[in-house]
Amino acid sequence: MKNIIWILRYIKRKGLSKNYYEDWKNYLNAWEKFWADFERYQQLADNNQGLNLSNLYPCIGDNTSETPIEPIYFHQDTWAFEHITKQKPSQHFDVGSNHKFVAFLSKIIPVTMVDIRPLALSLNTLNFKEGSILDLPFSDESIESLSSLCVVEHIGLGRYGDPLDPNGSEKAISELKRVLKPGGDLYISVPVDDCNKTFFNAHRAFSVDYLEKKFFPLETVEAKYIYGDYLVDNKRPGFGIGLFHFKKTSKVLEEENGHS
Repeated sequence: MKNIIWILRYIKRKGLSKNYYEDWKNYLNAWEKFWADFERYQQLADNNQGLNLSNLYPCIGDNTSETPIEPIYFHQDTWAFEHITKQKPSQHFDVGSNHKFVAFLSKIIPVTMVDIRPLALSLNTLNFKEGSILDLPFSDESIESLSSLCVVEHIGLGRYGDPLDPNGSEKAISELKRVLKPGGDLYISVPVDDCNKTFFNAHRAFSVDYLEKKFFPLETVEAKYIYGDYLVDNKRPGFGIGLFHFKKTSKVLEEENGHS
C-alpha cells in the first residue's frame, strides 16, 4: 500500500495525471502519423532500400516544434567549459560531472576524471580514475583546476550506489577543498533554495549562505544561477541551480594559517 501511495505522488509530481488524456491522445496521433508516413514512403521508395516490416524502427514524438534541451546541463556545462578554457590550466581534474562535458573539454585541455562508476567508453585524451569524492586519490593541495558539476548534492543519498550518509555533501566539499592547490580554481554547480532541503533520494538543495560557510575560506570569484530556462546573475527566491567559481587565493591562505 505504501508503494502505491508513493507511486501516485510521483505521478502527480511529474504532472502525468493532469495531462493524462492529452498525452495519450498525442501518443495515439503520433502512431497514426507513423503508419500513414510508412504507407506513403512505401509508395515513394524503390525495392532496393530494404524497406520491410522486420526493419521498422519507430521513433515516436521526435517531431517537436523546438529542439529539446535540458537547461541545467546546457547552461552549467557551457559556463564551466568557458571558464576553464579561458584559464588554460596545464591539466584539469573533474569529479563526477557529465561525461559529455568532460569528453569535449579533454580535447582542448588534458583531463583526469574521477567517478565511483567506471566509464563504459574511453578517449585517448581523457584519463579516468575510479574513486570517490569522499576519498579522492590525490594528495593535499595538488590540483590547479578542478570541477564537480551537479555532484555534491547527491552524496550520501544512495542514488548512485554510494553509502547513505546525512553529511555526505559536507564531506565531499571538504575533500574538494583539501586537494585544491594555492591559486587553484574550483568550479561547482549545486541546487540552491531558500533553506537547506533534502529531496530523498534525488538530491539536496542548500541556501547560498550555507554553501559560502562550507566552502570557506575559498573566495567566490563568480556566482551564476539557473532558473527554468535562464542563466541569471542574482539569486532568486525558491529552487534553482547555483554555479560557483571558487579560488584558493593568497587571502584564503592567510585565513587558513590564522585558523591553524
